Amino acid sequence: MLRLLAKQASASCMRQGVLPILLLATLSMGGCASTSVNTAEAEEAHPEDPWEGFNRRVFAFNDVLDRYALKPVAKGYRSVTPEPVQTGVGNFFSNLGEVRTAINSLLQGKPANAGLATSRFLINSTVGVGGLLDYATHMQITADEEDFGQTLAVWGWDDSRYLVVPLLGPSTLRDTTGFPLDIAAHPITYMDDHQLRAGLAALDIIHLRAGLLDQESLIRGDRYRFIRDAYLQRRQFLVNDGELGDDPFAMDDFEFDATDFGDDDFAD
Repeated sequence: MLRLLAKQASASCMRQGVLPILLLATLSMGGCASTSVNTAEAEEAHPEDPWEGFNRRVFAFNDVLDRYALKPVAKGYRSVTPEPVQTGVGNFFSNLGEVRTAINSLLQGKPANAGLATSRFLINSTVGVGGLLDYATHMQITADEEDFGQTLAVWGWDDSRYLVVPLLGPSTLRDTTGFPLDIAAHPITYMDDHQLRAGLAALDIIHLRAGLLDQESLIRGDRYRFIRDAYLQRRQFLVNDGELGDDPFAMDDFEFDATDFGDDDFAD
């Protein structure tokens, strides 16, 4: 989550329409991280995580920062902030993220999605009072979120190694490469008032962290591996624009032949 501070309150690519369990993939913190792995498990390294030893150490470092700094503040924020205000805060930062989505949609050759993201930004920035209200969604105008990591994937960087970055959290080598461009695409980056910019960055971090407090109990087993696998699956889902492979068990693909069964099989 601390990657958002470096982005000067950039919108999270997982804020809208994401299952809570997948939101957890953006955290490399939040509880006591398991940093010990037995020899047998270490030898069976995840193919996309050849730097697991390094990543686990960074994971533990980020975890300490979260437990003693971010999480307590997030609990306080949620306890004193009315739910409608929290919704408005989330809408505001999500609306700013539409600019990044529009730019990357064009770079990926998706003009229709770019148009939807632009429409969302214009509608919510005006009728939605600066993005505090999400009128575009009520009008059924939605867009697939895009960032520069996804753009690099579309341009041919298909597979990338998992990487946990100090302060920035879970990522991949590809997504980290696109990170500076994500910063450049965020409107808050260009605010002249540095104090206001830092304040908005802190608010975005705290708001997102508060939204994950109830979902931490969903993590089971090795926290590091759970978050790593969820993050990689989520990124692949985004790169594929939510398209899933064919279901081998789908009924449309199953040919039923009654001659394969005897008459007794259909008796009442």
